[in-house]
Amino acid sequence: MKDMPLPCAAAHSAMQPSLRERTRLAMRAEVSEVAFRLFAAQGFDKTTVEQIAAEAGLSRTTFFRYFGTKEEIVLGKFSEFGLHVAAALAARPADEAAWSALRRAFDVVIDGTAGDAPQALALMRLLSDACALMTRRWEKTQGWQSLLAPEIARRLGADGQPGNALRAHALTASAIACLDAATDAWSAGDGAIALADLLDQAMGALTEPPR
Repeated sequence: MKDMPLPCAAAHSAMQPSLRERTRLAMRAEVSEVAFRLFAAQGFDKTTVEQIAAEAGLSRTTFFRYFGTKEEIVLGKFSEFGLHVAAALAARPADEAAWSALRRAFDVVIDGTAGDAPQALALMRLLSDACALMTRRWEKTQGWQSLLAPEIARRLGADGQPGNALRAHALTASAIACLDAATDAWSAGDGAIALADLLDQAMGALTEPPR
């Protein structure tokens, strides 16, 4: 009798993306690379879907199979980061203070920008140059609250306690605001000061005693 596959091996196999999904992700990455190159050369507003599609060797119709809008190319990264930050937060030590856990969870964002600082800076500048993107960015980062606040509430023991639940949302919103302030300063300074240092300064400012 042949060996039966182990349940854990079967589960791991089931979690692996299909060939179709891997192909789709690879194409999205390729289109994103083309789009960012065009955005950097001529600006976000002046770059059309048709130009991106043509440069990537796709038809306009095929482009929309991978991205619903031009904005999604840029803002999709924020959604991905939100999920990664939430996973990192959940993985922090159970006895770690909520504010410290949030700071350490944001290392996911810092590590992502460190891996390709020029592209990350270009992304921040795109957001600053396009008003529509700035608005959508705010919506995306606010959406992180729904991902992060429940874990902070759990750490605070906020179940069934409205006051602590409010505190969890306030802490999460404040931490996200600090991250936004740090990334804006990082972009404005052309990356001269490390994003990690700027984030430490921003989050540290909210823990300093009043003067």
